[in-house]
Amino acid sequence: MNFHVITLFPEMFQTYLNESILKRAKENGLINFKIYNPRDYSDDKHHKADDRPYGGGPGMVMYAEPILKVVDEIRNQVKKSNVFIMSPRGKQLTNEVAKNIAKGRGGIKDIILICGRYEGIDSRVKKILKAEEISVGPFVVTGGELPAMIIIDSVARQIKGVLGKFESLEEERISSGEMYTRPEVLNWKGKNYKVPKVLLSGNHKDIEEYKKN
Repeated sequence: MNFHVITLFPEMFQTYLNESILKRAKENGLINFKIYNPRDYSDDKHHKADDRPYGGGPGMVMYAEPILKVVDEIRNQVKKSNVFIMSPRGKQLTNEVAKNIAKGRGGIKDIILICGRYEGIDSRVKKILKAEEISVGPFVVTGGELPAMIIIDSVARQIKGVLGKFESLEEERISSGEMYTRPEVLNWKGKNYKVPKVLLSGNHKDIEEYKKN
């Protein structure tokens, strides 16, 4: 799957997308990332990408044309793509939504994520591209970059091979809220904290029952 991210702050993605599981998945050819800055597509000599909103009000609104130009460039390279705009008003991201995107709705394996900033994006972008607004929660953050990273992470982990074993998906296995590792007895400030006996028993049936609670 290919993730195309449109953002005014491309440097924010460099560290996150090049570490740990996402890095390995990219190296193994399971996923790919391309980052685009709409400023590079602006006709303004200063590469301006936003302006004051019509009708007044605080803040700035991102221009439609630079974003549309980026999407045009992407669509000239790929057959089909799904376009999502990061928005607190959008459809709530869930594991089911992530699975649906990962499966490639209509065989589509190219995902375009548009990150808004300031007061948002000119509404004509959504209308022209027939884009879907998507939200990572009932709250507002400074820009669409963090939500885009969350979407990439949640979708990528649903792609076969990204996590190595299917059992690595926490939501697909029985997992209690309590987890322990060595040492068996942790001494902290003069007090001992022990691992529950059932986890040391070797009785798999009892252990699975414990994890359900």
